[in-house]
Amino acid sequence: MTSISLFLADENAQLSFAARIAQHCPPGLVIFLQGNLGAGKTTFVRGFLQGMGYQGVVKSPTYTLVEPYELPRGRVYHFDLYRLADPDELEYAGGRDYFDGESICLLEWPEKAAGFLPEADIICQLDYEDAGRRAVLQAGTEKGRAVLASLSH
Repeated sequence: MTSISLFLADENAQLSFAARIAQHCPPGLVIFLQGNLGAGKTTFVRGFLQGMGYQGVVKSPTYTLVEPYELPRGRVYHFDLYRLADPDELEYAGGRDYFDGESICLLEWPEKAAGFLPEADIICQLDYEDAGRRAVLQAGTEKGRAVLASLSH
C-alpha cells in the first residue's frame, strides 16, 4: 500500500487518526505535513504525540523552528518551518542533528527547506473538505509503506 485517503469529520477524528499512526511508527520516521494554514497540521502533531503517550500542551514551534519531546518510546521533533526564509537557516540551527535515524521527525511546511531535508517516509496532505478534513498519506520509502500497510489492518 503506497497511499491512504481518509475523510476526518472533526478535530477528534483527526486526533484519533494521528494517534493511530503513531502506534505504528518505528524510530527514525520522517513525516512531512502539508496543507494550507489552518488545515490541521499542528492538530495532527498533537494527536500523534498523544498516541505516543505525551500528556502536555502541544504548541506550534513557529518562532523556534523545532520543539523536542522526550517520550518513553523515544524522541519526537516537531518542526514548523513556515517562517524559514532560506533552507540554510535550518542548517545553521543544527538541523541535520535531528535526523539521526532514531528520532521521529514531524515537519510542517517542509517545502520551505527543500533540498536540505531527508526523504520523507510519509507525506501527509491535509485539506479542507466540507466541515472536516481530507487526509491523504503517501509513502515515500519502504519504511513508510510498512506503516501505511499496518494501518489497513
